[in-house]
Amino acid sequence: MNPINKVSQARVMSPILSGLIYAFVIMFAGTLFTSLILLLTSANESNLPAFSYINHIISLLVGGWVAGKKSGTKGWYYGGMLGCIYTLIIFMIAFLSFDAGLNGRSFLLLCVSLLSAGIGGIFGVNSRK
Repeated sequence: MNPINKVSQARVMSPILSGLIYAFVIMFAGTLFTSLILLLTSANESNLPAFSYINHIISLLVGGWVAGKKSGTKGWYYGGMLGCIYTLIIFMIAFLSFDAGLNGRSFLLLCVSLLSAGIGGIFGVNSRK
């Protein structure tokens, strides 16, 4: 009987699910950081949309990077899919919690999500080497 020399490892999580988990953890940490900035400084709540977009961009860059690194190929594809799913989850939470509909900001968030997660996915694939 021949011994098995190589055992293939199965991936525990898909690249998109891994990226989503990282993106939401970073988003949660960024939300806490933004809350502390608003609490401890003289920043107004009128700056909140800018802080929100910055938070989404950073979390999607990290999530796209993780998805691209885990996939190994097609980082823009996995990053873009991550951006779409992330945006759909955010839209569902906004609709169910705050009865918010789709508007121009929703379309802007979708574009920003696709772009930043796709760029993160590209960097993730290239950081694997």
